[in-house]
Amino acid sequence: MREVQLGSHTVRSHGVKVARTHMHDWLILLLLVVIEVVLYIIHPFYRFVGKDMMEDLKYPLKSNTVPGWAVPVYAVLLPMMIFLLVYIRRRDVYDLHHAILGLLFSVLVTAVITESIKNAVGRPRPDFFWRCFPDGKDAYDKWGNVICHGDKSVIKEGHKSFPSGHTSGSFAGLGFLSLYLSGKVKAFDHRGHVAKLCIVFLPLLVASLVGISRVDDYWHHWQDVFAGGLLGLVVATFCYLQFFPPPYQADGWGPYAYFQVLEESLVSTQATNVENQQDATAEEVQMANQEEERSDNVGMHLACNASSTLEDMESGKR
Repeated sequence: MREVQLGSHTVRSHGVKVARTHMHDWLILLLLVVIEVVLYIIHPFYRFVGKDMMEDLKYPLKSNTVPGWAVPVYAVLLPMMIFLLVYIRRRDVYDLHHAILGLLFSVLVTAVITESIKNAVGRPRPDFFWRCFPDGKDAYDKWGNVICHGDKSVIKEGHKSFPSGHTSGSFAGLGFLSLYLSGKVKAFDHRGHVAKLCIVFLPLLVASLVGISRVDDYWHHWQDVFAGGLLGLVVATFCYLQFFPPPYQADGWGPYAYFQVLEESLVSTQATNVENQQDATAEEVQMANQEEERSDNVGMHLACNASSTLEDMESGKR
């Protein structure tokens, strides 16, 4: 019943209005981008790494199964394409705008938190030995800390193990998409269609496989992946609920803004109907008064005619 007005709020008719309403949110997004760039440039905490710790950090230095540039593609661009497909079908600019805004907030907030923790913790990656000593010849100072002679950028990256950025970003983007799809397909409508859950779990499966690949590539410990996945999923849930009702609710298929506009439209329509009804009632009363006045005038006219007739008759008798 509440989907009847879908298609009346398009990008052309309401796009500028929605963007202006959330102008400050878009400015905050730009600020988050700047913060993320700064956090990526600065050096992390170079934690003490002794010789006895190297036994767990001698895994081979491998390339990434999932390259870094691929994360924005499947965690940001792919969900946006799905949002556009939903918009083409429903023609609801509120749904499109809030889905994109919520997704970007989810990914960027997660990225800032992840990068901040990485720099603060400075945990060595499982392949840190080969980053620090690419020739295999280790060296330590008088306190037992490593004296690395590898490439500085590689060593810097070697101190950013916890938490996994690939995993947190994947769950931030694909976790948001999973929540979005669960609302759109009405996965929790109590009808028992398990096939809907397959659609909901698919993005989470992809994010999980990305996390597993980080352990297989020896770029992360399993704790890094677990923490990254949990972080991304929690942030995605908070960002989704900022714009959309929980998927298990009856109105979980649309954003809060759509229902607010719908309620305002209904109130306006009811007020207009009341005004029209009042005008119609006033017009009916006015017409009734006019008819009554006409009846009174006719009665008075007939009475005057009768009186004059009687007078004429009396004068004739005389």
